[in-house]
Formats: sequence, structure tokens, C-alpha cells
Amino acid sequence: MTNPIDALIAEKGVLLADGATGTNLFAMGLESGEAPELWNEDHPDRIAALHQGFVDAGADIILTNSFGGTRHRLKLHNAQDRVHALNRRAAEIARDVADKAGRKVIVAGSVGPTGELLQPLGAMTYDEAVEAFAEQIEGLQAGGADVAWIETMSAPDEIRAAAEAAIRVGLPYTYTGSFDTAGRTMMGLPPSDIHVVTDSLSQQPVGVGANCGVGASDILASLLDMSAARPDATIIVKGNCGIPEFRGTEIHYSGTPELMADYVRLAVDGGAMIVGGCCGTSFEHLKAMRVALDSHARAERPSVGEIVSRIGPLRNKQAAESGEGSGGARRERRRRG
Repeated sequence: MTNPIDALIAEKGVLLADGATGTNLFAMGLESGEAPELWNEDHPDRIAALHQGFVDAGADIILTNSFGGTRHRLKLHNAQDRVHALNRRAAEIARDVADKAGRKVIVAGSVGPTGELLQPLGAMTYDEAVEAFAEQIEGLQAGGADVAWIETMSAPDEIRAAAEAAIRVGLPYTYTGSFDTAGRTMMGLPPSDIHVVTDSLSQQPVGVGANCGVGASDILASLLDMSAARPDATIIVKGNCGIPEFRGTEIHYSGTPELMADYVRLAVDGGAMIVGGCCGTSFEHLKAMRVALDSHARAERPSVGEIVSRIGPLRNKQAAESGEGSGGARRERRRRG
């Protein structure tokens, strides 16, 4: 497999990934409970505008609108027979925007969790999970995705199944966990162990890391654990834009462009090679992040104390303080962004 991420890192240094999908699509008219993936066919112009906004803001990597693109997620919208078509279309839209950028932009095929639990906690077998992810990734590959971008994961077995599917299909892959439960994923995986999840597979990831979670400070603390465990790894951090706050019935994120710019500087200093935004991250935020990345020279590795003083308090315990965790049997239905 070719490795487009390493090639672009060699050319540019640290890469900027895009921002939120869901937050920005809601601003474009997506209704609560509606599947964003259906917009790939119903409103392709709006999906193209999402990608174009991030490319114009300076993104080196854009994620396809396919986070919930497995048959299990699409079944909730009676679209389980459209997996290949919807994922192919998601990649085609992003590919078209990337190819017109006038510079190299990587199209990353977003692959989120199925929403099901694998045996023995749930009914899904490991082989069934691999088949479901392979079906999705085949569509993404057919549409022109450069890499499978496995994200917002909690269970090591589900990460491994998605990675095995990518290998089967023939796409390089990355994966990120969401360390949102006392510094660990909901299934108890600590950041320091994220690197070893796919060690038994025939092909290794071209990047690993963290996304989503609870806020910029917490994901930066997770980054320190990940980079300490494997300093030479290509580490991804794609953190939320500050902290979610309810204003009436709507969720707003507290992060300003200035805060997200400082988050980028700290992420680079902490060892990240790919930095982006997740929930709440707008085009304006990403533009400020691009300026920060282009003007920043890697500095001394920060401490957790420095992160807190510059970005704000941690919302969770750190993984080292939280023991083995107890959230393994809970189900997560979150959607990226």
C-alpha cells in the first residue's frame, strides 16, 4: 500500500486535518436525527461546500461524510442496502474538491463505530464486524479515498476489525480513540496503549491517535501519554472546539479561534504530526489553526500544568488516575462533530 500521509508529512511537516462535520451540517440545515450520509445523494452541493470551506481554510486532510456509513448505522434510516453507493458518493464529493485545490489534499474515508457491541458483551461477532467495515471501505475506495480514517472508537476489538477490513480492501488506514471516560475510552483503553491495538495485523496504521473526547485540554493530556509511549509514531489529535455548553436546546462550543490556535501549538510541541478539530470546529477556527501551524516552530514539550494554564482545566481524570475503568459495557451512539 502507498502511504500518502508520510509522503505529505515529508513535504510539509505537521499536517492540518479538517474540523467538524455534524456541527457545520446542522448549520446548513441538517435536522436532529437525520443521517448526514443521506445528504451525499440528497444534497451533494452542501457536502461539497463543507469540504471546500475546510480546504479554503487550509486543511491538508479532509474527511468524507461517511462516519455512520456501516450497514448497522444506516439501518436506523432504512438505508442499509445503500452502503456502497452512499460511501462511494461521499468519497467522490471529497475527491472532486481535493483535486481542484491546486495543492495536495488527502481524502480520508471516515469510518465510525457500528454502534453495536462485539461478543461477548454484545451479539456481533468479530467476523461480522470485519465484513461490515469492509463493505463500507470498499465504497470509499471506489469513490477515490486515499486512506481509511477509523475514528471515535472505544473498543480495541472494533478498531482491529475496521483495520483488518481496510487491509482486506487494500487501503492504508489510521485510527483514533475517544478518551472521554476518566482519561480512557469507554471500553477502558488508555492513550498509552493505543499504539498496540493492531500489532497482530499484517499491515500497520499510517497514523494513530485521539479525536473528540471532552475538550482541548483533555485531548492534549492524552497526547502526552501517546507520544511518551511511542515518540516516533505519527500521532493524530483532532480535539473538540472547547467544551460543549447547552444554550436552551442547542449545543455551543466554548472554543475561540485564539484558543484553537494555541491548542495547535501545544499539540505540535507535544509530538502530534496531524492536528485537526472535531465537534464545534468551524472554518474560522480552522483558518486560525492554519496560521498557528504555519508560524509555529516546535518548542519544549509542555506539561499538563502548562496545558491547563493556557487552554483551561481538565474535565476528566487522567488515565493514570482512573484505574481500569468501568464503562466497558455501556454503548455509545455518538456521531462525530
